[in-house]
Amino acid sequence: MSSSQTGVAAVDRALLILSRVAEHPEGISLADLSRQTGLYKSTILRLLASLERAGYARRMPDGHYAAGAAPLKLARAYQEGFSLDEVLRPALRALAHASGETASFFVRDGDTRICLRRVESPRSVVLALREGDRLPIDRGSAGKVLRAFANETGADLDQVRNDGWACTLGERDAAAASMAAPVFGPAGALHGALTLSGPRERFTQEQIARCAPLLQEAAITLTRQLGGESLAARS
Repeated sequence: MSSSQTGVAAVDRALLILSRVAEHPEGISLADLSRQTGLYKSTILRLLASLERAGYARRMPDGHYAAGAAPLKLARAYQEGFSLDEVLRPALRALAHASGETASFFVRDGDTRICLRRVESPRSVVLALREGDRLPIDRGSAGKVLRAFANETGADLDQVRNDGWACTLGERDAAAASMAAPVFGPAGALHGALTLSGPRERFTQEQIARCAPLLQEAAITLTRQLGGESLAARS
C-alpha cells in the first residue's frame, strides 16, 4: 500500500480544515472553508464540531471560525523538544544586536520551513514575519541551507555545502534579503538554519561581508552548545 493510501480520511479532512482556519486569524466563514477545501458544508460542520470540542477551533460571534487554544500545547511541545530555548534566545539576541539585522532560527517540516524563534532587528524597518510562520523550502537562504545539509542535490546546493553558508537577495521576496548557516547537534544531526534577514537595500556587499563572520561564529557556538561538531571542526 502506498503512502497516499494510508491514514484516515476523516482525520485528513479535519487537518485540512484546521490548516485553512489557521491561515485566517481574523476568522473564516463556512462558505470560504468549503471553497478552499472542496468539502461539503455539512462535512465541514461535523468535523468542526469535533475540533471545537477538543479546543482546536472556535466559533466566533459573527459565525466565522478561528483557531482554538489547544494547538498552543502542541506548539510548546514541538519547541521544547528541540532543547534549544535556553541557548537559542540569547544567541539570537546577541546576533541581532551585533549585526543590526533580524536573527531567526528555521527548522524544516517537509516541503516547508518554520520560523521557530526570532529576534527583531534594533532598526525601525524590519520584515513582517512571526514565530510559527511557514515559508517555502525552495526559496530563501534558510531553505538552501536546510536542503543542502540534508544532502539534496543541485549545483546551487553544492555551493552552499562548499561555502558552509548561503545568501539570497530577493529570492523569496523581491524586497528582502537573508543569509543562513547550519546548526548541528550530536552525531551530525542538522538541527536547523540560523539566519539574518532584512530589507534588501541594507544587504550591501559591505554589510554581507561584515555579517557573514558574525553569523558563522554564532552557528558554530550554537552547534557546540548543542553537543555537535561544526563544519570547520570536521575539515
